[in-house]
Amino acid sequence: MSIRRLPNALINRIAAGEVVERPASALKELVENAIDAGADRISIALTDGGLAGIEVIDNGCGMAADEIALALERHATSKLPDDAIELVTTMGFRGEALPSIASVARLSIASRTATGDGWRRVVDHGDVVEDGPASLPPGTRIRVDSLFARVPARRKFLRSARSEYAACSDVVKRLAMARPDVAFSLESDGRRVFSVQPGEARLTRIASLTARTLADNAVLLDFEREGVRLTGVAGLPTYNRGVADHQFLFVNARPVRDRLLIGAVRAAYAEMLARDRHPVVALFLEVAPQDVDVNVHPAKTEVRFRDAGMVRGMIVSGLRRALDEGGFRAVQRPAEGALSRWQSEPVAPPPLRDPDMFSAPAPMMATAPQQEPVWLAVSGVAERSQPFMAAAPMGRAEPAAQPVPMAERYPLGIARGQIAKTYIVAEAEDGLVIVDQHAAHERLVLERMRKAADGGRVAAQALLIPEVVEMDETACDRIEERAGELAEFGLEVERFGPAAVLVRATPALLGGGDVHGLVQDVADELASFDAALSLKERLDLVASTMACHGSVRAGRVLSVAEMNALLREMEVTPHSGQCNHGRPTWVKLAHGDIERLFGRK
Repeated sequence: MSIRRLPNALINRIAAGEVVERPASALKELVENAIDAGADRISIALTDGGLAGIEVIDNGCGMAADEIALALERHATSKLPDDAIELVTTMGFRGEALPSIASVARLSIASRTATGDGWRRVVDHGDVVEDGPASLPPGTRIRVDSLFARVPARRKFLRSARSEYAACSDVVKRLAMARPDVAFSLESDGRRVFSVQPGEARLTRIASLTARTLADNAVLLDFEREGVRLTGVAGLPTYNRGVADHQFLFVNARPVRDRLLIGAVRAAYAEMLARDRHPVVALFLEVAPQDVDVNVHPAKTEVRFRDAGMVRGMIVSGLRRALDEGGFRAVQRPAEGALSRWQSEPVAPPPLRDPDMFSAPAPMMATAPQQEPVWLAVSGVAERSQPFMAAAPMGRAEPAAQPVPMAERYPLGIARGQIAKTYIVAEAEDGLVIVDQHAAHERLVLERMRKAADGGRVAAQALLIPEVVEMDETACDRIEERAGELAEFGLEVERFGPAAVLVRATPALLGGGDVHGLVQDVADELASFDAALSLKERLDLVASTMACHGSVRAGRVLSVAEMNALLREMEVTPHSGQCNHGRPTWVKLAHGDIERLFGRK
């Protein structure tokens, strides 16, 4: 077969496969063009999730008739005044989007400059079918109909209208986050989905597009290093999600899905979240154009940095610094479902039987058990079948060695008691605080170990008799390989045959504990390490595992002094609002919530 030149129509269709994968891809290119045109108001309308129609209207600079014709040619753009592609400052620059879309759909462009007349051109799958004057205000109106209608091989790979709508909505939300100075509105099948106004604060814009509760459960970032600036919003570790769909990353106001940035976010939250939970972040990275390459992929969602290590380290340290400043904060609003379960109905006493003078009295302990109140049944504290004459719950009181402090002086309040030997109940100025003693102490131990490691080395407690821990050979290999790193945290081990290790010392902060369980968990943690993790990140994960073994266990009775000491240390320790696995260490019932429980509000 001889070599031949492909026709322009086929070239455009091949290019469309790289640029326009689905309706969301076409929508992204059109909205980015509107932003590059200087528009401060952009309206988007979708029909059937974008499968049937996409319309984008803006009030930008507009185009003349000859510019419209030129914009529909391949590799024609106004966004590269010279050949310096390494100095790209606009959203689009390749000149592929419009001709690619016009080759696989019916594309209508109507535009008008502030001083000129309006013009309209319609291209149906590469063929010009209409070209003439049009009446419209200054700006541009683009309509895309019947995407891939004549390309069945591409059409059949598209998803349902609902899925395509979700992808389109995500694209618009990300672009709206990047440009809070621009007004965006989105309609779907005649229904207004959202509308945001220009000039909003970044946190307000992000919260309105994601979740209103984010504004109360996030910290702000503003960090700069070596000419690179990092700003944005980072959700508290306890404000997490089961999927990573709420991680919004931007480079020079361009939405990206870069693996380097995603890995940096994961590393920053490494010891604060469970492995199956994901943080909520919106990070904006400002880098000099010559230090970042945006021409890696036609979709422009991947970037390459000149100094990738510095950028990654900056994101990790910036996020951790911001979260450190959050202190002991955690998501405080109890779930509405949990509050509703507290609503209990009055329980009627069992009916009294007429005494039978001819029958012997039944033993008191044989009496049928009472029906439990709803709150007791859902709490899990009491057994399901408790006899009527069971011993009444008993409290304990301790003589006050000194006057009881005022709750108003402390954010986490003053300890008033302990529930189920697991939860500390404290009274604060604005409500009732419940603390998970194991989760809280686990975080405190971790932060102590990290602080000690930063100072040089964690103190080790030598074992009187070294313990032999048997594991499989591969686990022993991992422990032996990282023995030097483990020693920095006070865990001194050495190889003891092919399938065992000898433990000579454990971290002094942990006290006595399950040495076998500790070493096994550390080996499992080492097995799951990402190869890209730095030494410091690996050590943090190891420290997190060790801290879990050295914390106060659930079921231990604490004195009032111990409970208050735990609360005071939490108030001055960063990240004490969540345990090492991302669960909250404390929750608060505000006075208003308590009044709702009793129907007073």
